[in-house]
Amino acid sequence: MSDFRFEDFKIWQHACEVGDALCDLADKLGEQHLYAFADQLRRAALSITNNIAEGSGSESKKEFANFLNYARRSVFECANMVIFFERKQHITAEEKNRLIPQLAELSKMIISFKRSLK
Repeated sequence: MSDFRFEDFKIWQHACEVGDALCDLADKLGEQHLYAFADQLRRAALSITNNIAEGSGSESKKEFANFLNYARRSVFECANMVIFFERKQHITAEEKNRLIPQLAELSKMIISFKRSLK
């Protein structure tokens, strides 16, 4: 058992893995001098794990569910950016095709976890 309960959640662990991949992509964007895009992607990726963690400290299931909604919305934000970056040829189709399924899976995991709170 961890000091903070969110560390034991599979959704948080998976969000960290996806976040690592998104931050790697942000590093690549930074190398292309696309600093604003890189910063936005990092913030959105971190928002996913932050909201899961913050919500786990809630005193009610309803409040926790709200934070999970915020986390899922950040997943969608990241997916949008990945698609946009591929459309603008800042990343390859292969990079997009590796990240989008991970984000879709994370979104499903968040929905499932939220349902389990009820």
